[in-house]
Amino acid sequence: MRLVARTAVMLISALLLGLTMGAATAQESLGDTPEPGPVAPASDQVTLDAADLEAWLAGFLPYAIAQANIAGAVVVVVDRDGIVFQQGYGYADVAARKPVSASQTLFRPGSISKLFTWTAVMQQVERGTLDLDTDINRYLDFEIPEFQGAPITLRDIMTHMTGFEEALRNLFGDPSAAPMSLETYVKSSLPARVFAPGTTPGYSNYASALAGYIVERVSGTPFNSYVERNIFAPLDMQSATFAQPLPERLAARMSNGYPDARAAPRTFEIVAAAPAGALTASGTDIGRFMVAYLNGGAGLLAPETATLMQTYRAPGIAGLNHMALGFYEKRVNGHRGIGHAGDTQSFHSDLTLFPDLGVGLFVSLNGGGTGAQSLAIRELLFRNFADRYLPPDTGEAGPGVDAETARAHAELVSGNYISTRGSFTNFLSFAGFLGQAQIATTADGTLSVPLLDRLNLGTLDWVEVAPFVWEDARTGHRVAAEVREGRVTRLSTDLFAPFMVLIPAPPMRNAAIWAPVLGVALAVIVLQALLWPVRAVIRRRFRAPFRLGGTALAAYRLTAVFAWGVVLALLGWLAFMVMVSTDVSLLSGPLDGLINALRLLLPAAAIGLLLSATAHLGLAGMQDRSVLSHIGRVLLLVSAGLIVWTVFSYRLYGFGLHY
Repeated sequence: MRLVARTAVMLISALLLGLTMGAATAQESLGDTPEPGPVAPASDQVTLDAADLEAWLAGFLPYAIAQANIAGAVVVVVDRDGIVFQQGYGYADVAARKPVSASQTLFRPGSISKLFTWTAVMQQVERGTLDLDTDINRYLDFEIPEFQGAPITLRDIMTHMTGFEEALRNLFGDPSAAPMSLETYVKSSLPARVFAPGTTPGYSNYASALAGYIVERVSGTPFNSYVERNIFAPLDMQSATFAQPLPERLAARMSNGYPDARAAPRTFEIVAAAPAGALTASGTDIGRFMVAYLNGGAGLLAPETATLMQTYRAPGIAGLNHMALGFYEKRVNGHRGIGHAGDTQSFHSDLTLFPDLGVGLFVSLNGGGTGAQSLAIRELLFRNFADRYLPPDTGEAGPGVDAETARAHAELVSGNYISTRGSFTNFLSFAGFLGQAQIATTADGTLSVPLLDRLNLGTLDWVEVAPFVWEDARTGHRVAAEVREGRVTRLSTDLFAPFMVLIPAPPMRNAAIWAPVLGVALAVIVLQALLWPVRAVIRRRFRAPFRLGGTALAAYRLTAVFAWGVVLALLGWLAFMVMVSTDVSLLSGPLDGLINALRLLLPAAAIGLLLSATAHLGLAGMQDRSVLSHIGRVLLLVSAGLIVWTVFSYRLYGFGLHY
């Protein structure tokens, strides 16, 4: 049961902390995931051409997806002149043994869809119908109130600094139901604001959908149709669409999406926040889009607009990747790449452009694989592609930090952290509590970041290369902290720094402190629930009288009843987390009854337990004066109080379905 609970907690936490649409799950170490073929030394770079790409990838990707039990993949490499190489690997349909074709098979690239939404926004900026720095209420037919005296702008949206908390309800819709309209989604799903706009990165699918709705309103054209006419048509992207379900002309070409290649395929995913992640496209068409941006937005935008999107750097933590305008930075080997990742439940994709070098790379996998190793494969492909084909430009090494200072800095940043991408004002905030990121100091005084070790990156060896900036020599990944007046204010890593940072957990919400305490409290309550029938059996077996009688006995029995209520409610929440971790669309209606039942049962049982435990402590003390029994009654009362505090602190009550 403990393993099941830990797994469920990690999975739902990953849902809230993930990098893109579906998020990266808390994953295993690299294990048998293979490294790509031999990497050329920095002084002897390989020419980027189709022949070498074909040979190199043939030695890596088929084996990698087979080992990870991923059904299929597509890779596209481009330069300014067009597509250099494109290839499908594995199967689009495992049962039918239908191979993946780069030009014909359709994939769902998830949040890479946002790049098309940002392109549409910037087209309207060029036309003068939108302004990046104007209150977006000017373009809406409903109002988003200011927060801490500031409105949201399109620049805030495109840099993920709106201050919205996570919005998960209706993100993925019921495939059997009619898709929710974009207008209905944005008007019914407005999330709470938790940070002042323009101050704190916090990835928001809702805000991205809002940008698409704004394009729809100012252009007078439904978003899907707008993209068809103004992006797909100019680039001859005939195998791309935002339509859900797919048009008949494309449906037969859609790849299945698999949890892993041995499982049954999932149904076609419906994304209500369509501009945030509903794109369906072939690898070839994604390649055409990349080529356009490598050529200054040719066919889509004026060169100065495309340059602005690619070169802009939003505020962020020094030493880490930043948001550009819609794109985000992906530095490797001293080169500044820009791009976007995309994850649905079934598809896992990455797009990277190196504008200065005129090169782009796209990969999409149609499954997460065993241990959800899709992130590891994408990371290995990206970094080894850079090592093989991109000349290093590392610059001069920094002075580093002496061992004593490095230990002090590691100890300063050690602790528990809360992601700025998460739920703060509803019942899902408890998943964030359980999934807090931990930063620790090792015995030799270096940094330990278990979150990154679990993301299929292997064990990373962090060296402080500048004050409060750590780098892993093997992967080049960085972790950095922002420190003010001797205190850490935020911390992040290159993997998600542009759109998400970690903030120190306050003492009253620090899982390192309270998770063990709550664990003991739950153990006491479970013990109370189990002792009721056990004591009854023992008394009957040995015909022993019960020490309590009258109202004291009634109070005792009530504590047992309410303890069972708490236990059943917690088992229900555990079942909820397991179900949602396997299918996030269940958050869009099918589990409403369960959610409301649990938010009624748990507070009722917890409050009932607190009141009955209070009565039990006072009444039973007059009839049963044993020290051990008294200690047990005190522990039960304290445990009940802790559960009540948890229920109200993390909003595990109520009937609202806005989350």
